[in-house]
Amino acid sequence: MKIFFNNEDFDGQFLRMLSYTAYGGADIGECFETASRIKEGDRGSWYEALTETANRVRQDGDRSLENGHKVSARRSYLRASNYHRAAEFYARDDPNDPRSLQGWQASHDCFAEAAELFDPPFEAVEIPYEGTTLPGYFFRVDDSGQRRPTAVTMTGMDGYLEETYFSVIAAALERGYNGLTYDGPGQGGVLRQRGVPLRADWEKVVTPVVDFVLGRPEVDSDRIVLVGRSFGGYLAPRAACGEHRLAACVADPGQFDLFDMAAARLPQEMGGALQTDGQALESILDKMMEDDARRFFFAARMRAFGAKTPKKLVLMQSEYSLKGRVQQIECPTLVCDNVTDTVAGGQGKLLYDALECPKGYIEFTAEEGADGHCEGGAQVLFHTKVFNWLDQTLA
Repeated sequence: MKIFFNNEDFDGQFLRMLSYTAYGGADIGECFETASRIKEGDRGSWYEALTETANRVRQDGDRSLENGHKVSARRSYLRASNYHRAAEFYARDDPNDPRSLQGWQASHDCFAEAAELFDPPFEAVEIPYEGTTLPGYFFRVDDSGQRRPTAVTMTGMDGYLEETYFSVIAAALERGYNGLTYDGPGQGGVLRQRGVPLRADWEKVVTPVVDFVLGRPEVDSDRIVLVGRSFGGYLAPRAACGEHRLAACVADPGQFDLFDMAAARLPQEMGGALQTDGQALESILDKMMEDDARRFFFAARMRAFGAKTPKKLVLMQSEYSLKGRVQQIECPTLVCDNVTDTVAGGQGKLLYDALECPKGYIEFTAEEGADGHCEGGAQVLFHTKVFNWLDQTLA
């Protein structure tokens, strides 16, 4: 559904930002007023308008806090964090663009200010990982010390751990789940601050995360669930192939093989060139890069995946596959799909059919107002269906 912009990509990102209104991440009037100052298809205009709004809202939070209005301050900081994240989306293609690190840092800092104003406060954590740490947050339902089910989640290819508060954690807390979110390789500050790209074997990331969760006294070790949204729809089931201490796994949307997905997206003229490492493939991709929108698409992904050329990016997608691995998933797995999701390309059903563990399948539709990638403007509906399934599965 069109919300504001004629440019479908801009409109999709606008809806992504707007959808978090349900959990305090946006205010409708602020979003539409900001959109009115954005020039259609102009990424620089997008960054400037959203950054201006984010800074103003953050200042509102500062004034509220100075005057003892903690709830108002918390809500302002949450919105500012989301607006800064949305602003950086169109500056993330170039690691040398200072706006990328600045936008991430501002979003990160605003969320950190909000985190201290919750009751109980959100706890910033560092998760041991391969000689270093991964940044994250642990979210407690309360201070009772009761052992509870815990939802572990991470962002996808272009978000931050802070965004997952709106996309997963807030709904989990409402339902009595603790939460843990983190940035892994290729995500959030791990990419923007440290320059560490994605890795295909996500089980190597999730295993130390589960180790960390199991060390928390508030966590019921038999009820740890992993939720992956957007590109997390590949990362979560891939992790579940090798990490068998999970009680359940959710993939939204389910993704099975990135190379096949890339092949379905690319122009027909690529034909057999896609199956080779030859000059033909390189020539076609170089031609595609002359288009500004395609250049941004490739450049942003090259940065996240650590690929030096478009050809390398396309070919390395073959590493991101569940073929020959999906049978290793043991925990109950819920695969979400969407009839109009152009990102995952309908791979949810492929993943579901290949699973040999207990499984569930939900297809979201336009008739529910849930069309588009990650259910667009239907976050409450998504959480209703997913957490109902999780409650029943864990019971």
